[in-house]
Amino acid sequence: MPIDREKATLALDEPVSRVRLVSPARARALEKLGVRTLRDLLTHFPRSYIDLSRVESCAGARIGETCTIRGTVHEIRLKKPRRGLSLVEIALVDGTGIIMVTAFRQPWLMDQIKAGTEVAVSGKVVFDYGYKRMTNPFIEVVGEGEEVTGTVVPVHPATEKLSAAWVRRIVANGLEAAEGAFDPLPLGLRLRYRLMSRNAALHAIHFPTALAESDEARRRLVYEELLYLELFLMQEGMARSAGREPVRHVTDGPRVGAFAAGLPFELTGEQQRARDEILEAMAADGCMNHMLLGDVGTGKTVVAGHALAAAADTGGQALLLAPTEVLARQHMAGLGERLEEAGVSCALLTGSTPAAERAEMLERFAAGALDVLIGTHALLSDDVVPARLTLAVIDEQQRFGVDQRAKLLEKGEAPDALYLTATPIPRTLALALYGNLTLSYIKHRPHDSARRTTHVLPRDRQGEAFDGAREALARGEQVFVVCPLVGKDSEERDRKAAGKARDADAAGEEYHPAVAIEDEADFASDDVAAATREADMLQRQTFADYTVGLLHGGMGTEAKREVMEAFRAGEVQVLVATTVIEVGVDVPNATVMIVEDADRFGLAQLHQLRGRVGRGEKAAEVYLISASQREESLARLSAMESTDDGFELAAFDLSLRREGDILGNRQHGASGLKLVNIMRDGAVIEAARADAQALLELDPALEEPDHRALAREVRLMFAHESTIQGG
Repeated sequence: MPIDREKATLALDEPVSRVRLVSPARARALEKLGVRTLRDLLTHFPRSYIDLSRVESCAGARIGETCTIRGTVHEIRLKKPRRGLSLVEIALVDGTGIIMVTAFRQPWLMDQIKAGTEVAVSGKVVFDYGYKRMTNPFIEVVGEGEEVTGTVVPVHPATEKLSAAWVRRIVANGLEAAEGAFDPLPLGLRLRYRLMSRNAALHAIHFPTALAESDEARRRLVYEELLYLELFLMQEGMARSAGREPVRHVTDGPRVGAFAAGLPFELTGEQQRARDEILEAMAADGCMNHMLLGDVGTGKTVVAGHALAAAADTGGQALLLAPTEVLARQHMAGLGERLEEAGVSCALLTGSTPAAERAEMLERFAAGALDVLIGTHALLSDDVVPARLTLAVIDEQQRFGVDQRAKLLEKGEAPDALYLTATPIPRTLALALYGNLTLSYIKHRPHDSARRTTHVLPRDRQGEAFDGAREALARGEQVFVVCPLVGKDSEERDRKAAGKARDADAAGEEYHPAVAIEDEADFASDDVAAATREADMLQRQTFADYTVGLLHGGMGTEAKREVMEAFRAGEVQVLVATTVIEVGVDVPNATVMIVEDADRFGLAQLHQLRGRVGRGEKAAEVYLISASQREESLARLSAMESTDDGFELAAFDLSLRREGDILGNRQHGASGLKLVNIMRDGAVIEAARADAQALLELDPALEEPDHRALAREVRLMFAHESTIQGG
């Protein structure tokens, strides 16, 4: 009977309950794994494989090597060596000898495995306490009426209610239901890269006959994921200016020249290259969508100033959106002043701007009498109506939502968009996250004469950090003390992190611990009482001769501003902060930072924090205090000692993370990527981006017959995403 290819293709989006053997109870268990449709099931990829072509006997298994051993359970016991820690110990025999298997935090194995059960275990063999052992190997029961066949057994993510063996059976039935579905990749691309068909790739990744076959399948499916993502991002970027008339900016006008001439320093080579790339994009026919990535203190703002001056030279207007009032005021005081000197009129709008001043300012902006409006979320208000917006600049863009970025851009016909970020993102990751943007990088600080040294100290040596702080204070310098004293939400995050650790242990995988603090939102529930006690203790005992100030998440905007102004003015010598110290805050006299419980922070956040010191001519010291004994946590922190390069740190952080944690569910479009590894697949990302550009140049709406299946896949994969992707 011939295969109905159209029916098989449409079946991909039917409920998984249509698949043979999926009962209502199993459908509920699959839903907990994120599997709701047949498409979800077919992209529920194995996390690893047991290679039965390398089965060893207990006697033949070599110390230090990874292998698979198949045998019978002689004895299984549950042990609890200390509170909160359980382990299952299995004695496995096969006629040649015995191997001991230790499974941490998997007490449910006692219900699944009994003496006499036949199992296959796959992991690294070590010799300890007189026996060959495996710790947290993959364990597969090979009884239950099913004999493991073939040389490679896939290990799919499973749940307590649905074993890996059952997931295998269901996936096999799903492949059968989708047999013959159309391949969305154009034949030309498949031939160019010698890629398997999609049907063949899905069969090969779920049930390979050899590991090399699964590698080839993965190559095809990774390229497919990335091509879909790049097409989606680029089409979203095109949608922003569809049917609108972009502006070709004048980039060699008098105000740009005056702004450049008025700078009290010469731009570095990287800054000049970034400036030229931005101005070139502004002068082009299309609508600029550009991101400037620069490490902390690399001078992104001054580069953006040239773009703001170009908007004024063109007879247009610009908005500069900053995430906080502190940063917006700083932009007005520094950048705004230089722009005014170059003949570009500027004003500052924040939530605390007096009503009369606000009304007069917005009237001038609506009349075209004001060139640049710098501000916070207040710029997003409906009454902010420019006469002719030609440029929108968003500083620390990752701190704004997609909808907020889109709302700013909608204030003009088709304004150029420039996004600034101090979050170091390696190029391959930036392309995966922001494929519709062009990119410029500034990696080196222009005035790096002052050295910044980072020290990681255990809790029992934190006195050394306070000694260093007192020495700096004696020299007339200032100190930050960062204490992540977050309250009950912290405990909840810790519970979730512990759960992830257990899941990783159960899978026999290394676990990169989910840090509790990644951005300012994680400080929403500061433990104000604990923070106040900490500041009081430091004032009384550690820094009794100096003034200690406190900054925490429970303070209002005006109170925060007053504390920061007092610190900047030198009236406060030690600032205790439980909230993230504003990015861009510039206090050149601050030379020491102490971060308590540093292991709670992500590397990017730590790097942002230490960027608050060493901003002047004086050398700076950063002390990271940690009570953690986890090897992974200490390895992450030690990387902070070895490099001051944010991009190197970001690459290191990515190399430590499990694949599924690299993009994170906060990122727009990331949910479509299940197989991509940013560090390993850089060349594929570059190829997919180039191919997506070429396809859209020929067929912007993907309407050609050869592209319709591709367009459908992109639409379905990102159906839940926002309609505008603004970086």
